[in-house]
Amino acid sequence: MATIEVKNLEGAKVGEHEAPDELFLQPPNHNALWAAVRWHLANRRRGTHSTKSRGEVRGGGKKPWRQKGTGRARAGSIRSSLWRHGSIAHGPKPRDYSAGLPVKMQRGALRSALAAKFQDSKLAVVDQLSLPEVKTRVFSGALRKLGLLKSVLVVSEAPDRNLHLSSRNIKGCDWMRHHEIGAYDVLSHDALLISETALRRLEESLQ
Repeated sequence: MATIEVKNLEGAKVGEHEAPDELFLQPPNHNALWAAVRWHLANRRRGTHSTKSRGEVRGGGKKPWRQKGTGRARAGSIRSSLWRHGSIAHGPKPRDYSAGLPVKMQRGALRSALAAKFQDSKLAVVDQLSLPEVKTRVFSGALRKLGLLKSVLVVSEAPDRNLHLSSRNIKGCDWMRHHEIGAYDVLSHDALLISETALRRLEESLQ
């Protein structure tokens, strides 16, 4: 079993958490991580890019010059893709970039992302992840005491308004619940801060 230190928001050790080896001690599967990140970013694309074809560019109804006798190349419209201010040949049109990824691969990628954070000492587990009031300064100080000085993903089990509002104004800090995170969310932050209860729920869902 992998042993993870459990701290409080003051940075003091209050216990240990025993985690299954297959979740934290296995080498990360880089192929699964690459596929999960690619899938996530593809599904985020809006696909609204658009260029005008020859039939959509305004103007160009009149032939610029006669077909023969001028010594110039033949031209039928000033809106040809060969002309300045003309159309775009084979340009992008709105499309759907979304793709699918098997659920087993999504879970495997999340296991690999969690293992990577644990093995790089970028995983912090706390016994209680809640705040009595909305105070960004207090939560920012707690992150410093835990040694989380860069971007951090905060994961809790239950919805917590105080925690959400206190963390959203901290640069590089994002808050999510345990059932919402994916491999991309973990990898896009330098560190992961998670409550012990949320970690247990994650372990149950990934085994």
